[in-house]
This record gives sequence, C-alpha cells and structure tokens, in this order.
Amino acid sequence: MSARLIVLLDGSPTQTVPIEADKKLVIGREETADIVISDDMVSTKHAEVELDGDQLLIRDLGSTNHTFYDGERITTATISDGERFVVGQVDVRFETDEEEALDIETQIEQLQAVSGQLRTEFAKVIVGQKAVLNELLITVFAGGHALLEGVPGLAKTLIISTLSRMLSLDFKRIQFTPDLMPSDITGTNVIEEDHTTGKRVTVFVAGPVFTNIVLADEINRTPPKTQAALLQAMQEHEVSAGGKTYKLDAPFFVLATQNPIDQEGTYPLPEAQKDRFLMNILIGYPDRDEEEGIVEHTTTNESVEIDSICDGRALIRFQRLIRDIPVSKHVTGYAVDLVRATRPTESDALEFVKEQVSWGAGPRASQALILCAKCQVALDGRMNVSTDDVRRVALPVMRHRILCSFRAEAEGITTDDIVSRLIEEIPERATQ
Repeated sequence: MSARLIVLLDGSPTQTVPIEADKKLVIGREETADIVISDDMVSTKHAEVELDGDQLLIRDLGSTNHTFYDGERITTATISDGERFVVGQVDVRFETDEEEALDIETQIEQLQAVSGQLRTEFAKVIVGQKAVLNELLITVFAGGHALLEGVPGLAKTLIISTLSRMLSLDFKRIQFTPDLMPSDITGTNVIEEDHTTGKRVTVFVAGPVFTNIVLADEINRTPPKTQAALLQAMQEHEVSAGGKTYKLDAPFFVLATQNPIDQEGTYPLPEAQKDRFLMNILIGYPDRDEEEGIVEHTTTNESVEIDSICDGRALIRFQRLIRDIPVSKHVTGYAVDLVRATRPTESDALEFVKEQVSWGAGPRASQALILCAKCQVALDGRMNVSTDDVRRVALPVMRHRILCSFRAEAEGITTDDIVSRLIEEIPERATQ
C-alpha cells in the first residue's frame, strides 16, 4: 500500500508528499521540516505524522496555533483514507491507494450483504419503519440529503443517530431554533494571540457542519437566513467564512427533520432548499403490533449494542459503484417523461396537472429518479434498472418538488396524490 499527504490552500492542492512505512515526517514552517508549509500560522516544528497500518497517526509537537481534527484541537489522533486534519489553518488530506478493482457484479453482491447487515442492526433499535430505513439507505448510498417529516415521538432523531453508528461516521446534531445564527452552523473566525510573534491573528473555529452526518433537527424552526447557511454545504460540500473556503470531508450528508403539525412560529423551507434534498421521507404512525413492540422495548432496562457494519471509505466506494450501474435509454426517458408531466406550462400537460399544480419538478428530479432507482436495484442485489424501480422511488423523490395549486389544496389533494396519478397515466417508452 502506498500513501500520501496532500497540502491544501484555499481548497486547492499545493503539494503532494508520499509517506513510507516506519518513517516519521515532521510538518513545519522551516526548511528543515520534512513537509514545509510556508504559512504564518504553522509553527517551526508543528506536527509529526507516521503510518499506522492503513491509517495515519498525527502528533502535535506543542505548536502555537495547534493541530485540529474534526474541528477539535488534538495532541494525537488517528485518521483514515480521505480524511483531513488542520495544521494551524492549513488543511492536509491523507490518501492511500484504492483497493484492487472488483467487477461490478461482485461489488453489488458486497453492497447487498452490507444492506442486509444494516437492516438487521437497525431492527435491534427501531421497531418497524422498514420503508423509512430503505429510503434512508438509498439517500446515503446515493450520496444525497434527506428531509424526514413526521409527528413528534416517531423516533426521527433516533433513526438518524442509529444510522451514523452503524456506518462508523461522525454525527452532530443541530437543534434549529428561532435565535440560531448562520455562524452557529458553519463556524466563525475568532481573534487569538500568536505567542510566537505577539500579534493577534484570526483563527477559524469550525462549526457542527464539519462532520459526516448532520442532523438538522426541526429545520423549519429557524429563519431563512440560517436555513440558507446549509445551502452551500449541501450543494458544494464546502463552507465560506472570512473570505476563505473550507472543504467538508466526504462522506457528507444533511438529514433534516421537520414537524408537519404545529406550524405556528415556523419558517417553511424555500423551494430552492427543498430541491436540494434527494428524498422527502414521511414517517407514519406504527401499526398496532409495532406499537406494542415499541412499548415493550423502551420500558425496560435492557440496553442494545449496535455493531459497526460499514465505514466511510467503503461507503464512498459503494457510492461510486451506484453511478457505474448502466441504465437503458427507455428507462431514462420514462423518468424524464414522468418529471416533465408535473409541469403545467408544458404544451402536452394533462388537464388535471394544469388545474392542480402551480409549479412542477425541475431537472434535479429526473436525475434523482435515476440515481435512486440505481441505488434501489443495487441494494436488492440486481443490476438491471427497470421502469418499476423508477416508480418505486417516485413518491419520496418528487413529493417535495411539486407545488399544489390553491384549488388542489382546497380540495385536500396532496402532491402524493398527483404523483400517484401520474404514475398510473404516464406510459412507458418502447424498448429500443
């Protein structure tokens, strides 16, 4: 195995340094260092790194401006392939060679096995909610974000925290409130004294968005300015603060929750932000047997241990696999036809769409339908994507991308009703 460190300035790589086993490298500002970073925030001898198997061991050497990992100051830390640490204010990424390439069928078999193990572990904590877990797994392995909606007490937060434990990913929860500020999410610059020069310098303190899974709890409880702070992170996987851009480590997901009732004092998500969620997952009430099981499991002293099934590196590999799955042209065409049929301004729009829809879904919906359909077949251990797979994911993909007309709302018609009717009426294209 070969490994390397990549020094990043303003998000762009400036130097790549190979790392050999059983050899320690010193990072510092002076030419005597093994890895020289010419930055005032970097000490003469700032940190020391060495390989520890397929991971990287980092030691801070008593630096003035410290070494950070995952937004926290460290003296020692161990990181894995693809992760970053910060020397002063400079990002350094650790990379190793990828595993030997496997054929796509073998990789799909591996993903199906991982999916089965995840479902087994999930059932230890959550009673029922199999459809919710399936849609969450699609979101995660497709590399998207999800908006979960459900009334209080349906374990939305527990579902997401359990998922992060099964995937060995860092997890942070942000409780959205009316007084939450954008800097509370992204981070802020603070003034500190540089003990070496005696000058005051600004240091970026990373916010909770610098993690793998962000739980944005009750996202509709905070004003639009703060909601918008997530937009750049969700779309670009980066954060801008103080004139600098900071990359977020992969994998990165925003899993947001909102309460569909008790809307007083809430701020509905703008359409532009809703569109950035790959799926809108609805969590309903459990049935009678499931509710009895919930009561039995949660009113005892029994504790459950969750096993880690998949790590970040494997997850990224599976995300690449999903995009390698081929799709027939008639399936792609059907997904596009289904999305275009939601637009009342189209010349061939159905009459009920003109009456019940104010605004239809955009091209992101077509992309999401195909990506989620690919992910669904892979989780099932298949390779061939069919129109049935597109229909299977259509509701969670499209329900939040359509705006009902006033007439539809007055008649109690929902976006789910509109999508379900379109699924029945839009014909498939002929197989070529």
